[in-house]
Amino acid sequence: MMEWEPQIWVRAAAFFGGGLCIGLGAIGAAIGEGYTASVANESMSRNPGLSNVVLKDMLVGQAVAESAAIFALVVAMILLFSSFSNPGWLTAAAIMGAALSMGFGAIGAGIGSGFPAGEACRGAVRQPAVANKLMTNMLIGAAVCQTPSIFALVVSFILLYTDFSSMPVWPAWAALVGAGLATGLAAIGSGLGGGTTAQASVEGIARRPESASSVTIVMLLGQAVVQSPAIFGLLISFILLFGTYQPSSELAPAMALLAAGLCVGFGAIGPAIGGGEVGRNGVRWVARNPGAGQVITRIMLVGMAVSQSTVIYAMVISLVLIYVV
Repeated sequence: MMEWEPQIWVRAAAFFGGGLCIGLGAIGAAIGEGYTASVANESMSRNPGLSNVVLKDMLVGQAVAESAAIFALVVAMILLFSSFSNPGWLTAAAIMGAALSMGFGAIGAGIGSGFPAGEACRGAVRQPAVANKLMTNMLIGAAVCQTPSIFALVVSFILLYTDFSSMPVWPAWAALVGAGLATGLAAIGSGLGGGTTAQASVEGIARRPESASSVTIVMLLGQAVVQSPAIFGLLISFILLFGTYQPSSELAPAMALLAAGLCVGFGAIGPAIGGGEVGRNGVRWVARNPGAGQVITRIMLVGMAVSQSTVIYAMVISLVLIYVV
């Protein structure tokens, strides 16, 4: 009969985590790339003579959307082929936290990057003379969409390469898994919200090329606000990763730490998507009515700030779960 020693749990967690990481991480990139190709086909049908331009935009956009899935692939390969020097129970928990962080963290970035890429294909057909300008704006917007997935990658690497052996297994295992969930889940909404804002920017420049400078600035402002929920998730992850925990055989302290990660992770999804909707229409109408740009931008930022309030509530509850209960 097999004995379930810690090293066996570590290998099991590595294999399961590796599959989970790339399985989740592949979802977003595939959807984003599919959306880009769908709009590219539509665009080519409108003007087949520009098929080479559309094809280039499509492939470049798909390459950016693929980035998050590549991050997930890297983490999965590390999990599958690494020999962990300290095969303890906390190592197994850290492995699962790393897999969850990068797996969930790649979903929103992959989908979100597909939105501006598809719009660049559509815009290149409408405004062939500014195809390069559209490409530049698309690359900037899509790159910002990848930011939450980079947060997830950083947390995954911290979990994989930090020695947590000095922590008590109970309740620290829950803190490590919770840290991965906090950043991974929080990244979903910010990736999606950043993508919708960037999509409107590319659309706006295609309609009014002379507004490219102001539209790009407003896009970046909107995307910056949309990233804040992911930053809150990253903050809770760091608190969980580097906190000091007293040994406890009770279940409640571990569940409080796990719940803290889930709380801010799920709580960050809606505010980021909602903020992206505000950003999308803010950018769109700045492009269509540049004379009202300052007023529109001000309303956009105020509206986005209010839409972020619920993730602040989630972060407060996460802090209460970590430090109070």
